[in-house]
Amino acid sequence: MSEKVLQDLGPDPSLLLVDDDEPFLRRLAKAMEKRGFTVETAGSVAAGRAISTARPPAYAVIDLRLQDGNGLDVVEVLRTKRPDCRVVVLTGYGAIATAVAAVKIGATDYLSKPADATDITNALLATGDDLPPPPENPMSADRVRWEHIQRVYELCDRNVSETARRLNMHRRTLQRILAKRSPR
Repeated sequence: MSEKVLQDLGPDPSLLLVDDDEPFLRRLAKAMEKRGFTVETAGSVAAGRAISTARPPAYAVIDLRLQDGNGLDVVEVLRTKRPDCRVVVLTGYGAIATAVAAVKIGATDYLSKPADATDITNALLATGDDLPPPPENPMSADRVRWEHIQRVYELCDRNVSETARRLNMHRRTLQRILAKRSPR
């Protein structure tokens, strides 16, 4: 398998990993190095932006929610500095709205955690001809509600007060909903 991966990487195997979960970041970096990538890691939006500006990689895997901000800010810098960079956005808070926002900004793919190194490698190297299979189970009512809240939140540029006003919801209630993981 690693022979095929090495052939698919092309002349520049540089990979930027941005995640604030240190143990996950170390494991993923080690797994991606075994697959032939030249890995550089960052634990924050600021560090990710700095690396993206100084040494824009050919590939990037970026967590959506980081302690110091939103991973989409790093994606924007990458798109400016290196438009051909293949970017996969990872998150534990998978939502259609954030996936759409990530793809609009320029992400190649969007994966929900937990994603393993094989899933991430496949997403980074996908040609676009591969269509994902349709979901086996439709979304629950709670999930549909959560997706709607996430969509409005993204439309309001992630402004909690404005989102709460538009949803006719108390701001603190909205903050609690946004802090939780998505329902199944």
